[in-house]
Amino acid sequence: MPDKRENIKSRYTGDRAIPGAFEGETVTRRRFMVGTTHLAGAGAALAFTLPALAFALGPVFERQKATWEDVGPESAFNPQTYVPVNFTNTPGIGDVGRTTAYVRRFNPAVDGSTQHKGEEIQPYVAISTRCAHLGCPVRYVSAAERFICPCHGGVYDKLGKVNGGPPVRPLDRFYTRVRAGRVEIGPRFSVNSQLNRFSPRDPGEPLDGAGQYAYPARFTTAKP
Repeated sequence: MPDKRENIKSRYTGDRAIPGAFEGETVTRRRFMVGTTHLAGAGAALAFTLPALAFALGPVFERQKATWEDVGPESAFNPQTYVPVNFTNTPGIGDVGRTTAYVRRFNPAVDGSTQHKGEEIQPYVAISTRCAHLGCPVRYVSAAERFICPCHGGVYDKLGKVNGGPPVRPLDRFYTRVRAGRVEIGPRFSVNSQLNRFSPRDPGEPLDGAGQYAYPARFTTAKP
């Protein structure tokens, strides 16, 4: 009776794509050296790549802390006109992190219609000077009661709503609070044409309609 085992071949012979292998041999010397070289190269590449990626992507996953800064006593502001104040919006980077805001006391006759259900009333209105078109600094003209952008003709009314020009949304605002008779300014937030609050967006990003979904907020944004 013929032995069936005579037709069985080893899995590790040359017909298994390991040329030069002996019967029962799993890895040739050449294959071992090639694999070792590839592993060493991959390790060296990771040693250079991972620190660079961590340095570049680390800040993206680090949520910024909300900061508040004293900008003056309550007596320095009134409900009729804006007062420009300079404060640190992004700490830790020197003068580059400073910005300007126009601040006035909350006026129910003017601002009452801008409050929405569920929103906390801000004791002071603090409007950013960064144009919502490309970020140029705007200035408030009290005689016209308008914010004017000198770069591309953007015009905003007294509440920061767009009156004309290319801006895609109203001027951003800052949270405000009062501590021991002193006015403090906190994180920035953006608003749509109805002045509903949203997480801060970059210039050129609309918030009306599908814009709020097409331009989502950065998840590193500080929460007040």
